[in-house]
Amino acid sequence: MTENFNHTWNVLEQAHHALRTVVAGVATDEWNRPSPCAGWTVTQVLQHAAGDQRGFAATITGEDGPTDNPFAPSGTFDGDPVEIAESAMAVASAAWGRFDDPSATAPSPIPPGEMTVELGVGACALDAAVHAWDIAVATAQANPLTVELARALMPVATSIVEPLRAYGAYAPALAAVSGDDAVEALLRYLGRRPNWTPESTETDTKGAES
Repeated sequence: MTENFNHTWNVLEQAHHALRTVVAGVATDEWNRPSPCAGWTVTQVLQHAAGDQRGFAATITGEDGPTDNPFAPSGTFDGDPVEIAESAMAVASAAWGRFDDPSATAPSPIPPGEMTVELGVGACALDAAVHAWDIAVATAQANPLTVELARALMPVATSIVEPLRAYGAYAPALAAVSGDDAVEALLRYLGRRPNWTPESTETDTKGAES
């Protein structure tokens, strides 16, 4: 792999690590807590996130994708949540592992239907990372987004998110605030309030892209 592709792959690994860590940290009685995604519980956020990872993989491989609609998660797990997350991430990693050229074109489940492998890997990572944050803040865990990861994901977000807002996949971007770090800037761009808590009176984000 080229040095550039190693960097791209590392972004996905970091995002998957973030999601893996927060899922493992959810207590049994926390899965029904509210999340920053309007109207969704922590369970539904994970179902959506896992479905998205499988959706990216299925678009590449032509194999079976998520069994349920990621945008209409049931809120009830059919299996162990850790295994649900791990298996979905493994499928996504294996699918992207078919490529060795970051500039090659790959099919994508999000508009415009294809993109470079580098951007596609980034889109897959962005989805995992932002939902890791959703789960973490909903369950009072440490923020899993590092400044390094947020910086790597911001160019991806600005490349793919705007068309998705028209489909309701993301809430409108929130105004930048002076002094925001890279993590806060990314969250606001994705329509998320960095200081969100389960006790917040607003839930102003929507489910992320498929």
